[in-house]
Amino acid sequence: MFFALAFVTTRLAQILTLIPTMGMLAWFVDWYNDRNALTPTSILILFIVSVLALAWAIFTLFSYHRSSANARFISIIDLAFVGAFIAAVYYLRGIADADCTSWERDGSWDATLGPYTVSGPGYTLVHNRSCAMLKACFAFGIMNCVFFAWTALVAFNHGDRMSAHEDRRAYHHQSRHTHRRSHSGSRHSTHSHRRVYV
Repeated sequence: MFFALAFVTTRLAQILTLIPTMGMLAWFVDWYNDRNALTPTSILILFIVSVLALAWAIFTLFSYHRSSANARFISIIDLAFVGAFIAAVYYLRGIADADCTSWERDGSWDATLGPYTVSGPGYTLVHNRSCAMLKACFAFGIMNCVFFAWTALVAFNHGDRMSAHEDRRAYHHQSRHTHRRSHSGSRHSTHSHRRVYV
């Protein structure tokens, strides 16, 4: 029950953060392609990791029954995505210190207060969209490091329980089969023993 709740909710969180990440980075890749320029490595790595991670998250969410049966394998792949996201975020680390909003002077303003006129410099808040998009992708990359680490831990613990449960089930099945065989063997020996006396 805990595995199902933790796994499904975290997978949904991964999908909800990876879709905008992939979309924003696809915009950058398309922008560079239109200008016949190479996409920077920092953008390209996070884009590729996001696409693969999104496909993996959707696949494991919709094939949940197989995912719960292969929990150890899911855990290993999720740990690989943790490493991939750490590398991608490391390459994009330069955007962390960037200031995406700034004030720019654009002329002056005048105000009349009775017989007096007051004037001063005019400022406009300028918002750099591409910088903000990269910063959002950087933040989503860090979030997915945590999300995939959590699903890897949950799946690994579930894998331990699954293997322990299968071992118990195999032991009970084997002991029942041995008991049945020994029971039928004792009946056979009793029957043959009676035949000897008759």
